[in-house]
Amino acid sequence: MKALVTGANGFTGSHLVQALERQGWEAVGLVRKSSNLERLSGFQGQLVYGDITDRTALQAAMLGIDTVFHTAAYVELGLVNESEMERVNVEGTRSVLEVAQAVGVSKLVYCSTIGVFGDTNGQVVDETFTRTQQGFSSAYDRTKYQAQQLVDQKAVQGFPAVSVLPSGIFGPDDPHFGPVLQQFLKGRLKLWAGGDRITGIVHVDDLVQAMLLAAERGTGHYIISAGELTTREMFELLSLETGIPVPREAPQFLVRLAGNLLDPIGRLFSWQPPLSRERVHYIYDRCVRVDATKARQELGWNPRPVLEVLQEIVGPKNGTHTLQSERQD
Repeated sequence: MKALVTGANGFTGSHLVQALERQGWEAVGLVRKSSNLERLSGFQGQLVYGDITDRTALQAAMLGIDTVFHTAAYVELGLVNESEMERVNVEGTRSVLEVAQAVGVSKLVYCSTIGVFGDTNGQVVDETFTRTQQGFSSAYDRTKYQAQQLVDQKAVQGFPAVSVLPSGIFGPDDPHFGPVLQQFLKGRLKLWAGGDRITGIVHVDDLVQAMLLAAERGTGHYIISAGELTTREMFELLSLETGIPVPREAPQFLVRLAGNLLDPIGRLFSWQPPLSRERVHYIYDRCVRVDATKARQELGWNPRPVLEVLQEIVGPKNGTHTLQSERQD
């Protein structure tokens, strides 16, 4: 079996190509010429260089391919290049779908996001939920939703496309929340905002396993989440494991004020501030909660518990007893 992974140098894509090779697949990775390939240092497969909207490159990459795993995306909140995000997330997905259909691949697995459901206002939803949010919370929210619509349209027309919708993706090399956790583990994170924010969690390798299962037997949509914690609960568990104090909660009014002040400054100087109106909105005003029962039942997906995901990030220094005991309480 031969598979193409778009965005192979990314967080999810790099873990996916490694898993494919371990399982005996012939893996091909699509990357840009400007891509940082550090994550692919041990990759033995073929790399094809090209932009996600370059259909000539896509055709070359899909030569002899059985399954396409589409993980490439522009992921960012705050001050972003919205037109570039639309080009990558929407037009890139359109190009991948149309070329995959034209060359006759047998399956396409799209890495989407639970964000396509919009703000569920704290309601726990499954794959049958229809988005009720009016408008979009961010350019990322909008472009991933539009890309999902393209995938769904192709599936309705009979193209063999399946979508996995992960919650927050964690792992030792997580480029998003990982740096925050590393600052915490070094004892440098003294203040945090939005301790009540609920975060769905899945280990990147468990997401990869879900994608492989979806390629083998999946149809439709699959929410991929091992469970959820508030950010405060996450830090409390890590504190129990490490002895590092939980960061103090920043006053909400100050965080909102900072977001309102830094947002125009960032736009003026083309700078991504640590807080912006959009980021503050995600911290306090948006809550997406999901139920991943379908993936467990239909795919036989069995992710590691949330506490084990956090333990792996902490490392083996203090063992596993503390967090396991906390879970039993």
